[in-house]
Amino acid sequence: MATTHASASAEPTRRDFLFIATGAAGAVGLAATIWPFISQMAPDAATIAAGAPVDFDLSPVAEGQIVKLFWRGKLIFVRHRTAEEIKSAQTVDLATLRDPEADSVRVKAGKDQWLIVYGNCTHLGCVPLGNEGAFHGWQCPCHGSVFDTSGRIRQGPAPINLPVPPYAFTGDKAIRIG
Repeated sequence: MATTHASASAEPTRRDFLFIATGAAGAVGLAATIWPFISQMAPDAATIAAGAPVDFDLSPVAEGQIVKLFWRGKLIFVRHRTAEEIKSAQTVDLATLRDPEADSVRVKAGKDQWLIVYGNCTHLGCVPLGNEGAFHGWQCPCHGSVFDTSGRIRQGPAPINLPVPPYAFTGDKAIRIG
């Protein structure tokens, strides 16, 4: 009589299936638990949009016109200066200014006709009116600060010039703020 021995089966057993299924369910559960913690570390869409650079086409802005736009929730003035405004801004005696700053520092080289500045008075944050005041730049209606065509403080309580935001020309008639 011949004896037969049972050999190990190569087929998966029910126990193998339960180990694999339990491991897969645990991995999915762990990923589902960790995902909200990882995703909350990224900024939301509004934050990303608020800090994103702004591209602006200068071609429709007429000479002498001031355009208002917003970047990071702050008002920006884009002024297309006339030749007379540029000459007036460049010939100012810096010793007469409260916050002395040459016009050439406030504009990009070769693009003197474009002045880009923040649009809030440096006294208390009011919005100055364009093409107003003794220097035909901006005048704050709240407390009377007067800025010239380069955004420099000339009269009134404002302590400093209108700041220049970070910007660069991306073409002859296009800028990127931010």
